[in-house]
Amino acid sequence: MAAHPRPLAAADVPVRQSSVRAHNLALVLRQVAESPDPMSRAAVATATGLTRATVSALVDDLIAGALLAEVEPAPRTGAGRPAAGLILNPAGPAALGLEINVDYLAGCVVDLTGTVRHRLVEHADQRPAGARAALAALGELAGRLRTRAAADGLDVAGAAVAVPGLVAADGLIPVAPNLGWQDVPAAALLGAVPALAGVPITLDNEANLAALGELRAGSGARSFVHVSGEIGIGAGIVLDGVLYRGVHGWSGEIGHLPVHPDGPPCRCGGTGCLELYAGQEAILRAAGAPALDGLDLAAPATRAALAAAGSALGIALAAVVNLLDVDTVVLGGGYAPLLPGLRASLEQELRRRVLTANLAPVSLRPATLGADAAMRGAADSVIRAVHADPAAWLSRT
Repeated sequence: MAAHPRPLAAADVPVRQSSVRAHNLALVLRQVAESPDPMSRAAVATATGLTRATVSALVDDLIAGALLAEVEPAPRTGAGRPAAGLILNPAGPAALGLEINVDYLAGCVVDLTGTVRHRLVEHADQRPAGARAALAALGELAGRLRTRAAADGLDVAGAAVAVPGLVAADGLIPVAPNLGWQDVPAAALLGAVPALAGVPITLDNEANLAALGELRAGSGARSFVHVSGEIGIGAGIVLDGVLYRGVHGWSGEIGHLPVHPDGPPCRCGGTGCLELYAGQEAILRAAGAPALDGLDLAAPATRAALAAAGSALGIALAAVVNLLDVDTVVLGGGYAPLLPGLRASLEQELRRRVLTANLAPVSLRPATLGADAAMRGAADSVIRAVHADPAAWLSRT
């Protein structure tokens, strides 16, 4: 009887020539992307260990695909001709970063260098519209952004959408409590919008994307919890430079941590959740104000409302810090401008409740990207995907 061949281990699987080329294209593009200054082809060859001939051929492909561009070399004294430098092509593929939240729709166009080229925000309560109408409106906003990108000569490589709810791998939203959504096939609905025809679409939780946006913004922290304060409250958890998603990708639902278990009922079905005490609607109700933009931070009612919200936040975040051992908390979304009013009571709870507060105090700071963090993180995820697999983009051009 013939022996059955054993399955090949991953390291033993043959590597096809196309796979080698894809790997090397990504290697070259990454070197240029991470360099603070334009790199010559010779410098790329030295940094990667590839031959100059191989680098030259790969660079030619990346230039032809509008991923790299050559710039004139700086004037040079001495013998020899200075080499042209390589940079990411700002006129190359661009990304659509989109966000749907309870009371607004937002989007931006970001080019390959990470520069925001266009930005749109529309304030309107999305709950009465329902999922289908709200997603159609987001698609129309995306279409206007795509038109503006085309006017700049930018081809959109993909769109990523930030959603305030749980997102499954197939683009289904099992639940978005504050929107009142359940089992919404968001990716399919957006894919059917004519303005997004032919654009690859991904979806993720808004707090996760906001945390990634903060990480890429270069603030310095490698491990932190990014808390997005809107009508709902979400947290993106970054540990040693990597977003922690959990088993199902649903980590970070800090808004539904019970801070007062015997408190009032929440939309999620629980009681005493953080959102009931520190969400945007709770703050405005306690302050007697119609909108965050109109808050007078010096008014006694506002100061009391923010102190109460900060205390609730501190209780929830102390539990997170004790569990994860992070030393930085970043407040984003609507919380960023409110930090002066939240800080005292929030830090008081952290000092009281974090076991290691005396050994390693927790740093509390506003988000670098503020309210734009989620859509910026969404766009960045598309750009990072192009950086990671330029061969996929080149196959489309």
